[in-house]
Formats: sequence, C-alpha cells, structure tokens
Amino acid sequence: MSETAKPAPAPPRVEVAAIVQFITRALVSVNVPPEDAAQVAALMAESDARGGDAHGVFRLPQYVKQIQEGAVNARPDIRVVSERPGTALVDGDNGLGHLAMKRAAELAVEKARRCGVAWVGTRHGNHAGPAQLYPRMAAAQDMIGIYFCVGNANLVPPWGGTEALLSTNPIAIAVPGLRHPSIVLDMATTNAAFGKIRLKAQRNEPMPEGWMIDREGKPLTDPKRASEGFLLPIGGAKGYGLALMFGLLAGTLNGAAFGRDVVDYTVDSKTPSNTGQSMMAVDISAFADVTAFKQDVDEVWDEMKSSPTLPGFDEVRLPGERSENLYRERMASGVPLGAPLRKALDELADRLAIAKL
Repeated sequence: MSETAKPAPAPPRVEVAAIVQFITRALVSVNVPPEDAAQVAALMAESDARGGDAHGVFRLPQYVKQIQEGAVNARPDIRVVSERPGTALVDGDNGLGHLAMKRAAELAVEKARRCGVAWVGTRHGNHAGPAQLYPRMAAAQDMIGIYFCVGNANLVPPWGGTEALLSTNPIAIAVPGLRHPSIVLDMATTNAAFGKIRLKAQRNEPMPEGWMIDREGKPLTDPKRASEGFLLPIGGAKGYGLALMFGLLAGTLNGAAFGRDVVDYTVDSKTPSNTGQSMMAVDISAFADVTAFKQDVDEVWDEMKSSPTLPGFDEVRLPGERSENLYRERMASGVPLGAPLRKALDELADRLAIAKL
C-alpha cells in the first residue's frame, strides 16, 4: 500500500515591515532618494500583504535592473504638465511607476474635493503594482476610486488577429463601506494577469487551461513557453473591446504608449516604457450623504453574502474580500515567500552589497 503523499511545507513567512525595509535598502543602493524608496517599498509590500504576490517584492529584481540599465530614472522630476479644475496630466519623468501613480491618486482626490469628480492621467510612467492600490486611496477618503492602465507587455491579439497588440489593461474600482471593508474590483481584461504567469514560471507550476493558447489556438499550460502564445481575453470579443478602450483612455489620451509602442520591460530593461495610467475620484458627498451611502453599500454586501450557494461553493464572496482577509492575516503573521523568490532576493542582495531579507 503506497504512502499518502505529504503536503508540501508552507513557505516561511516574513514580516511586512521587513519587506519594506529590504525594498527600501535595495532601491536606495541604486540611487533612488530615501523618501521615494520608502514610498515605493510601502506600496510594493502592501501588494504582497493583499495577496498580489506577482506585483510586490517579486518585481524588485526587475525594477533594479531597469534602473541600472537606464530604462527607469532613479531621481525623477514628477510634475503636472496640464491642468484644469477637475483634471490633470502628470508626467512621471520615467521614474518608478508607483511614485507617479501615488501623485496622480492624491491629486485626483484633492481635485474631487472641489469639483465632485476628477480625472488624472499619467504618462512617462512605469509598472506601478496591482491596480487596486490606487482606488483604495480614494476609498479611504470617502470617495469612489476608478483606475485603469496600459499593461507592460503585449500578449493579446485583437479579436480575430494574430499579432499581439494589446496587454492585460486592467481596471480597478473601490467603493467604501461603513461596517464592512471597501468593495474592490481589481481585474485584468484577460483571464489571467501576466504577473501570475511569471510567478508560475518561477515556481515551476503549470498554468490552468484557459489562461493562454499557442499560435495554433491550442491550450498552452507551460508558463515558460508564454512567449510562444497569447493571453485569452475575458469574454472573448468583449474582453478585447475593453482592453482596446482602456488603452485609448490610459495610453493614447495621455500621450503614453499603446499598441506597437508598448515596451515589454520584462524583456527590454534598457528602453523607457512610457506607461500610461489614469485615475478617477468621485466624491460621494457630491451625490449623497456619505454615512448613508456607506450604510447602503453595507446592505448590498449583506445581501450578496446572504445568497444561497451553489453546490461546491462554501460562501458568496465580494470583490476585494479575499484581499482584505489576506491583508489582515499577513499584516499579523507575515507574507509567505517561497524558496525560488527568496533565492532571487538573496542573489539581488549580494549583487547590491546590502543586508539580506
């Protein structure tokens, strides 16, 4: 009789504060100002804490490489280049994307306080982590936040085409509640974000069918062969349409890259990516009493949760609920970091001559 296979041991956990400190050390070592490094580190570590494992410290080696090879400006002069009462265009000066988007989100909230609604676009930015980070900033200020961007690698052809001209082009929306956490949608316009595929490759794990197809239309499940295929858009032609429109709104409108101009920073670490992103903030008080609205959002939460479940489902979950639960658990117990990622971070620390994580 064969022995029952033992489950793999859980990866060791690292405190969120330690991740922040490590990222800060690494960025400062490549000439990023300490204040900027700390801001980026906090947002990257928040991504890990919220379960965005493909967008947190996992990305640090690539960011460092881009800075060292000239694709990213370590000391950007981030500035507003065009402005009206309810709008602004922020130029990220090719700095780390988190800095430009944090500035954009804060400016959108500030303008929405005066105008009720504000829209802020960015250009000459870079990868800025998971989409949800920025609308959550608005939700924390009793606003609704809406974010969308042009992804950093083209892996999606137009519907019916064979040339990859579109990226995952995600959208995130955050709506605050009173008793319950914010309801936060964070989704790519593809069945899977490319970061998840890179994470699968690092862990030597297969992809589920439905994430990618090869150039003959057959399922592709080996993440290390991702360059040989295409990501599948959600809902077929509808997902393609969303990716196209978000690209126009976050890329073309802002004077940022879209279509053939998009630079895959995971392959090319020397060419600036000119990533485009956009952020909207809606001041709830311009439309309703804030407390009453948030109570109504709580009622919607309770209604959704009270729905009887289908066989195979333990409960109904709302967008952002899993992320919030993970955030509380990981802030208390640390973030699990697997052996391949720890090895990559240790090697980075050695190259930069900084203390390891």
